[in-house]
Amino acid sequence: MRPLSAWTPVALAGVLIALCPPPASAQPPAGAKYVAMGSSFAAGPGITPSADDPPNRCTRANDNYAHQLARRRKLNLVDVSCSGAATAHLLGPWNELKPQLDAVDADTRLVTVTIGGNDVRLTGGEGAGACHTANLPGVNCPDLPAPPTAEEWTGLETRLGQIAAEVKRRAPQARLVFVDYTSVLPPSGTCAALSLTVDQAAASREINRHVVEITARVAKTTGSGLLTASTVTAEHNACAAEPWANGYATPGHPVVGAAFHPRVQAHAAIAEALDRLIWR
Repeated sequence: MRPLSAWTPVALAGVLIALCPPPASAQPPAGAKYVAMGSSFAAGPGITPSADDPPNRCTRANDNYAHQLARRRKLNLVDVSCSGAATAHLLGPWNELKPQLDAVDADTRLVTVTIGGNDVRLTGGEGAGACHTANLPGVNCPDLPAPPTAEEWTGLETRLGQIAAEVKRRAPQARLVFVDYTSVLPPSGTCAALSLTVDQAAASREINRHVVEITARVAKTTGSGLLTASTVTAEHNACAAEPWANGYATPGHPVVGAAFHPRVQAHAAIAEALDRLIWR
């Protein structure tokens, strides 16, 4: 991760804009308990080796943003993020997995949450669309998912509010920061790395925009902190000259980790931005 002094003015401005201050609270001291919750955008599948021994289906990477931040500040990290998780899996069990919120208790001093995309089939839709568009030999593509309904959007916002309320109830002294979804797609159009048509990219971009808006609204209405990873990573989408996100794996366009997900560089940028937000 390059120092902020080496960033371009535009990129640095994006980071500074993204640092929306949470409510005043004590900075977590070294050794404090830090609980990281969320989906694959928090877990970091495949970006570096697994943080879990033995590795499990959640595919939490040793260099996802939570692990990087915990090492920076010597925090006692409990990472319960899990690839494929939706908001329901923070609030309730998911097969053999306990609710992610069960990791939060009165000793917790910091909580970060990145969740919501799977509730509205964000990356699933991107992957299915790219698969059909790329039309690679021997690859069986999943069906294209239906667009999110109004009821699904309302449910997502309700559950995000419930997650914030539960964190505050279980850990009154904790600082809660929502971290929204990184920018994978460019602001407009498409590129070869995505294997998406212009219309597919536009539809996915709109879903992502709505997830980001809902996350910001819930953070504001619940008095929680917000880090807009979408802004921090905007200039490094999968179509950029220096991408911090993967497109779809095709010959000539390999991915490191999961398709349509942030790379380790994005996680490093988020960790640095969180550090500045919480300990500035």
